[in-house]
Amino acid sequence: MSERHVPTWEVTASGGLETAWVEIGRGPAGPAGLRARGRAVGTDPEPYWLSYALETGEDLATRRLTVRVEDACRVRELDLRRSPSGRWTVDGRPRPDLEGALDCDLGLCPLTNTMPVLRHALHRRPGEHRFLMAWVSVPDLTVRPSRQTYTHLSRTPSGGALVRYASGDFAADVEFDAYGLVADYPELARRGDGGRRPPVRPPRR
Repeated sequence: MSERHVPTWEVTASGGLETAWVEIGRGPAGPAGLRARGRAVGTDPEPYWLSYALETGEDLATRRLTVRVEDACRVRELDLRRSPSGRWTVDGRPRPDLEGALDCDLGLCPLTNTMPVLRHALHRRPGEHRFLMAWVSVPDLTVRPSRQTYTHLSRTPSGGALVRYASGDFAADVEFDAYGLVADYPELARRGDGGRRPPVRPPRR
């Protein structure tokens, strides 16, 4: 059993838009895996097109993220993988500096904030959790480790929550909807529906 969502964000940080097609598995204990593909267009720091595909395990830990970016001069591609034993590779090359990370974090992409929030149900209950992330810079697709903290602040009238994201000197109070997807990320992105749209119904067979 799974839920399907098709959020579209206005990504103010890139001067563009992003749409993601997301499938979240549902098990007896809650979310059980996520698959997604997304398309984005940005204009800052330069015009570009971006596409990605993301797959996690049932524990919502990243298995694979592939990204393709095209601008006026070149095409960049990334294949980021995490093995069941927790070893990361970037385009097939080992990255021991990422060991201990469970999640990827694709820059300027609101979707990749969902995995840690769902895993710890921060959109529903109090908690503070610290993470090491495999952070991907956009549009150049360089990968580096990033330490981040997520803290549940309060529930929202729509059934979601306000969660504080902090990394280094940066912090933002991010609104998540009732399904764990970003509704409003100050200075980064905002959904046109404000996070109120229900899951997409699968077609009848």
